This record gives sequence, structure tokens and C-alpha cells, in this order.
Amino acid sequence: MADHALTVPLRSPLSQFADRLAAATRTCGGALRLAELPFLTQVNLRLDAKGAAAEAVGLALDLALPLQPNSVVRAGELTALWLGPDEWLLVGPPGRERDLESRIREAAGDEPVSVTDVSAQRTTLLVSGPRAHDLLAHGCPLDLHPRAFGTGRCAQTTLGRTQVVLVARDEPRAGFWVLVRSSFAGYLAEWLLDAATEYA
Repeated sequence: MADHALTVPLRSPLSQFADRLAAATRTCGGALRLAELPFLTQVNLRLDAKGAAAEAVGLALDLALPLQPNSVVRAGELTALWLGPDEWLLVGPPGRERDLESRIREAAGDEPVSVTDVSAQRTTLLVSGPRAHDLLAHGCPLDLHPRAFGTGRCAQTTLGRTQVVLVARDEPRAGFWVLVRSSFAGYLAEWLLDAATEYA
């Protein structure tokens, strides 16, 4: 029997905002860049940071899990965000979920570990440019000065009253990732677009 299932193209939570984010970027004349980074792989990992699984998983991923609170480690295309003493979020290119999960489970063996694909739970906004700190400071309670929240830092916080994971990227002028739940992404995009009008 032929498979008659319809294949529906993936649609990101902010696909309808792409043109408006691009227009805001142009209007800001280089002060800001706003864009969605859709479909990034996001895998939540929980394990004992001092146990045998942590080292084995780090070796399997070729990435040492960050142990300092609110820190980020990047190796190749994979980024690990510290979310808690026994919790990390692994972020990578689209479509890598199953590969990451299987590598982690194989490396952990019989050690207790929790691996959950949360890629569909959040989308990622890129906020970069010379005024990125200023824009985010309008709605974030954290001190975002580079001395306090410099490259390679992350935090679970709020932005415009929306819960987010904020990541200060470690590349020159790379700005910030704002990981937001899909159900709040439209609201946050509207907030960012409104705040960005100050820099037009």
C-alpha cells in the first residue's frame, strides 16, 4: 500500500517575522542585527558532573562540559551551556538531535543519564551589533556589561517579561543568542522590534 501521508515543510516559530527582522536590521544602519536562527538542535543533558559518565560523554562529544555556573563551552559546531550543577543544554546545527542522543547514551553506558531532545521547545533569536547590549538592557534585569556578562557566559533570565536563556557568543562581534520558548517567540520578537526603533 502506498504511503499517502502528506509531508508538510517545517515552519519555524518566527517565519512570519523574517522580513520584519531583516527590515529592522536595515533600518538600524549597522547598529543592530536581528534574525531568527531556526531549527537549531537543542538537547537537554542531565548527569552527575563528578561521575564517570561526565568524562565519557565529554570525550564522545569532543567537548568538555562546562562546570562553572553560567558558562559556555564551544567545540566545533557544538555548544554546551551550563544550566545547573547537573544540567546542560547542548546546541548544534539543525538535524543533529538523534546523533547527539545516541552518542551520549552509548558513552554513558550503564551510568545514570537523562537525554531529552528539546529542539522543538525553543527557537533562537540572534541579537548582534554595536548596540545589542543596549537593546537587551531595556528588558533584561542582568548587568550585561562585558565585564559582568562577557563572551562565553549564559544565564536563564527574563527579557521583556519572557523567560529566556541568554548566551553571550564567544566570537568577535557575534552578539547574543536569545533562546525562547516557541509559544512566546512572537511576543518577544514584537518586543525586540519595538525596542529596536530607538536605533533606527
